[in-house]
Amino acid sequence: MPRRPSSPLPLLPRQRGVALPVILIMLTVMLVTSIYLLRASTSTTLTVTNLAYDAALSKEADLGVHAAFEWLSQPTTKALLLADSPANGYVASVNPVWTVSTPAFWTGSVTVDPVGGGSRVEYVIHRMCTFAGAYNATTPAANSCMLSAAKQGVAAPVALGSSLSQNAPQYDGQPQLHYVITARIFGPRGGNVVVQSVVMMGP
Repeated sequence: MPRRPSSPLPLLPRQRGVALPVILIMLTVMLVTSIYLLRASTSTTLTVTNLAYDAALSKEADLGVHAAFEWLSQPTTKALLLADSPANGYVASVNPVWTVSTPAFWTGSVTVDPVGGGSRVEYVIHRMCTFAGAYNATTPAANSCMLSAAKQGVAAPVALGSSLSQNAPQYDGQPQLHYVITARIFGPRGGNVVVQSVVMMGP
């Protein structure tokens, strides 16, 4: 039986392959986005970890502030505040040009070991005066101290022996001297935290 000639297949339009480059571009964008997302997650984790680490060091440094305040609040301490007391980390004067990064600022400081372990805390107490001695001393040089009135805005009558000059400060009762407690701690991972507290006490 003779074979019938088959009809030729219709020609299909030529394919250009546009979908492949689009898919490759989308995969590249997704890859770059996932890399940036991973880096952002890592950076966020490191930031949160560092903040928690600094908060923990700050709480440990508060031990030095507490120890210094406990010594200042003792009734027998007032007699010792006119001169330096290196055993207690107390300095009766401060240089106004010093900062916490100045090595001389920490002269006379003491260290405290935490009870439950941890890093050692170093603290120093500075009386905000130019010289050691009485806050109102005039010889050999006039002492200048940071003072606060017991009651702000209340004019006190001129007491016996007080200055009669118009620009002399008048306090209602005894003035309060400023004492700055500075504590610092060096963490095991290179962290350095400094905390300060101001205590006002009468002379």
